[in-house]
Amino acid sequence: MEKIDKISQISSELWKPIERREVVQSIGGESLTHWQDVRRRFRQNKLSVFGVFIMLFLVFVAIFGSYISPYNYSDQNIDFKSIPPRFPIRKLNEDTYFYLDPVMGAFTVTENGRLLEKVTDVRENIQEKKRIYNIEETEVVFDFNEKPYRIKNSQGEEIKVYKKVFNRLYVFGTDDLGRDICVRIIYGARISMIVGLVSAISNLTIGVLYGAISGFIGGRTDMIMMRIREVLSSIPRLLYVIILMLIFGSGVKTVAITIGLTSWLGMAKMVRGQVLSLKESEYVLAAKTVGASTWRIITKHLIPNTLGIVIIEAAMRIPNSIFT
Repeated sequence: MEKIDKISQISSELWKPIERREVVQSIGGESLTHWQDVRRRFRQNKLSVFGVFIMLFLVFVAIFGSYISPYNYSDQNIDFKSIPPRFPIRKLNEDTYFYLDPVMGAFTVTENGRLLEKVTDVRENIQEKKRIYNIEETEVVFDFNEKPYRIKNSQGEEIKVYKKVFNRLYVFGTDDLGRDICVRIIYGARISMIVGLVSAISNLTIGVLYGAISGFIGGRTDMIMMRIREVLSSIPRLLYVIILMLIFGSGVKTVAITIGLTSWLGMAKMVRGQVLSLKESEYVLAAKTVGASTWRIITKHLIPNTLGIVIIEAAMRIPNSIFT
């Protein structure tokens, strides 16, 4: 009885739970979507950002570069054919400089490398193996008797190279028809950009969607879609070009349409294989459970998870289309 009395005298306040005194650190952060996370990772990769700036610069040059140059891609100047982008000049007197090539001839230039005109007053001395140029009423002798050849003045003194300068008139030089190589490269870059852009759009739209739908739906639909792809890929690309040339004529448009019709076939097969392995994942099952439609599952869950290999494959196929 005494023990019971002692227990009954214990206050109920002594049975209150002890408060936790340790401080629990809360973990929190901003919730990011898939594309926000992609942008964040991309900005952190300095080499990728640098590569994008290089691509933008090349695109800018390809679009607006021809407006800066005074020449067209078809303009010819036979006097200045096969001129290199950098050449050695020799000093004839205080105000006269010239560039002499054993095949192309002699050209008067400025001290900073701007071509002025081709020297046309030339005499050949076949017996003595010499060629004599009259530059500003001063004879310059090209002597073939010695190897390497020597360039001398009328007194027989050798005219040394004064310095090497960059071509101020044609930045990349000229071809064997006297056309500006720089302008022709810019115009060629435009065509390459058009072909590459058409190839990228074809791969990233038709190819990705076609392969994703085929792989996700499966069954007879998959079989029919893949047989159609195989029939199209069995036709040589040259045959597409010939047929389209009969319809649209020759030109960049015909090449672009041909690339657009054929470049997506390999991408579709690759995306189909990726989707076949991803469609059994838990997140796809969860999306089906909550009632997501087939289109939503393909566009919101499957395609974003194949973008890594899709981008790599597209990057490999774009130059292949350009070189085709």
